Amino acid sequence: MRIHAQAALLPDGWASDVLVSIDEEGLISSVANGPGDGADTRVEALLPAVSNLHSHTFQRAMAGLTERRSPEGQGDSFWTWRELMYRFLDILSPDEIEAIARFAFMEMLEAGYAAVAEFHYLHHAPGGAAYDDRAELSGRIVAAAGDSGIGLTLLPVYYQRGGLDGRALAGGQLRFGNDLDGFERLLDGARAHLASLGADARLGLAPHSLRAASGEDIVRLAALMPEAPIHLHIAEQEAEVAEVEAATGRRPVEWLLDNFDVDRRWCLIHATQMTAGETDAMARSGAIAGLCPVTEANLGDGTFPASAFLQAGGRFGVGTDSNVCISLAEELRQLEYSQRLHHKARSVLARPDGSVGRFLYDHALAGGAAALGRASGGIKAGRVADLVALEADDFSDLPRGDGLLDAWIFAANGIGVEHVWSAGRHVVESGRHVRRDEIAGAYQSVYRSVLSRL
Repeated sequence: MRIHAQAALLPDGWASDVLVSIDEEGLISSVANGPGDGADTRVEALLPAVSNLHSHTFQRAMAGLTERRSPEGQGDSFWTWRELMYRFLDILSPDEIEAIARFAFMEMLEAGYAAVAEFHYLHHAPGGAAYDDRAELSGRIVAAAGDSGIGLTLLPVYYQRGGLDGRALAGGQLRFGNDLDGFERLLDGARAHLASLGADARLGLAPHSLRAASGEDIVRLAALMPEAPIHLHIAEQEAEVAEVEAATGRRPVEWLLDNFDVDRRWCLIHATQMTAGETDAMARSGAIAGLCPVTEANLGDGTFPASAFLQAGGRFGVGTDSNVCISLAEELRQLEYSQRLHHKARSVLARPDGSVGRFLYDHALAGGAAALGRASGGIKAGRVADLVALEADDFSDLPRGDGLLDAWIFAANGIGVEHVWSAGRHVVESGRHVRRDEIAGAYQSVYRSVLSRL
């Protein structure tokens, strides 16, 4: 397969008349200059595609259902939202989970993501009974990824307790629960399901949080797959920080960094509640900050200290988390705007005299690829062919160079995703997923059924 781009963002900058060749394994085999005679697809602007580093796909079907104030008119928070989420997930069947995931993956591709890390914690039937195949629901996520064509790093979640006091799981949490032996069997099953996907699929680990997994269990989990990505929710809410501090005498990020060799294989999700010392230490560890700006704003989590983190050499990527709004441009825009509101300044996340859009995109590319353990993130021979083409509508001009990213992320002026390739799979054409009608139709049927039972 060959793609010709009038302009392409290469590792050393923008180039004109670029011909990208992709081999049968979904890798970029060559990048050359030329007119592109015989190209399979011609595009205006070609970029390496970003990986979505944090998603809970089942929550896509909740979007818009939790935006009401409580009858008391006060006290609405992440924790009240979580109770609604538990009630919602407790009615979902395997078929419904698969249909919702397939639809969310399709929307991610149409938004310009080529791959996703699915932080998958729905493992059992309602009430907590294990399926005959302990990895049944992991298999449904894998099937949804295969049907949509998205690149997948599957992160089965280890969730053993209801809090640092060791209280038992209850209610919707029962669908999450595993002990270490059961979780190892689940990992084996997930690995078997992943074999049905392309060579770009990956398996990682996700101890849910310090609330849900003990330090001793995290040690054992990390040893199970010593080269795999490890993702962990950390310091998202003030109440979470208080619970960890009361139990351990230290704040969550401080405790984690003091007790584990946190390095570049770790992705710490949210981290919106950090001191200056924690921010600096996390940046120096090499861990990726997994930021989900739209969800963090929707849930009232707080603002990640991005400016200080980046000044200390930190790395970040972005994810869609609750999937309340699946938009790569919106995640990057919300991240920058959160910093502008906090610092009362403009163009906070950028190099001197540099483009904000380019800065955000470069970091999301590198951080997302690293968090997924995926050899993508650049238009370069040997990289996974995760690519996105942008185009302007009939009423707009396509800006040149970094101005294209600024316009797409901040101006919303008629520039949109035209094509997406995931490991060479051409999954979005002319702005639409190649199986949109089928996938959307199945989702609508499931969505109506779920709503009728809420």
